Amino acid sequence: MLKSARQHHIRRLVEERGQISVTELSEILTVSEATIRRDLEQLAEEGWLLRTHGGALRVEPATAEPPIKQRMSENAAEKRRIGQLAASLVRPGDTIFLGSGSTVSEMVPHLLDLADLTVITNSLPVINQLARSEIELIVIGGMFRSSEQSMVGHVADMAIREFRANHTFMGIRGIDVEHGLTSDFLPEAVTDRAILDIAPHCIIVADNSKFNRVGSVFLAPVNQAHKVITDELAPASTVRSLRETGVDVLIA
Repeated sequence: MLKSARQHHIRRLVEERGQISVTELSEILTVSEATIRRDLEQLAEEGWLLRTHGGALRVEPATAEPPIKQRMSENAAEKRRIGQLAASLVRPGDTIFLGSGSTVSEMVPHLLDLADLTVITNSLPVINQLARSEIELIVIGGMFRSSEQSMVGHVADMAIREFRANHTFMGIRGIDVEHGLTSDFLPEAVTDRAILDIAPHCIIVADNSKFNRVGSVFLAPVNQAHKVITDELAPASTVRSLRETGVDVLIA
């Protein structure tokens, strides 16, 4: 079989099955595992699939992000557990940045009793939850993105860069070892890059639906996140690959 035909066959098998090993491909195509590995490396470089230890995964394009009000009810139990675990990393006296997203907002009920806590945020749901609390609240202004209920854009970027925090907590549209952290809305991605720069520790909170998805806008490599907090349904192979890059993955 010619190389081009073999690689086309590999692409079709990965697309059909979602995940396949080097050994399986070697047996199906009757070529050596070394040949399959070279094919997978080339196909991964070209963006046709995601290379994993021992095989390959199908690339799952991220569809348009549903509005945050709709996402509140999706994977709700997982998001509550993730939010509670993320909040347990915050200490009295900390200054934290809470980004937008339904999973980040699940942290807030578990922060209300912390003493001397300062929260910086561009998220309207977070602002609404904290408005009557004793927590010192710093609100970031900017262009209001209705679907995400958050402030983004140039004004938000300029304001964010004036601050420093101990930790940032962010949601994400897509997280993929090869393609990094991605978004589907450029102004929000630019704002998120500013958020990444204001704290020494960035924690991504993401339920299993965000894994192996690739949005249209690149935000940062995965190892720019120090921790990823997810749920037990996150794909084990991706969790393992993230840990191999040095990212601490916590399962809620």
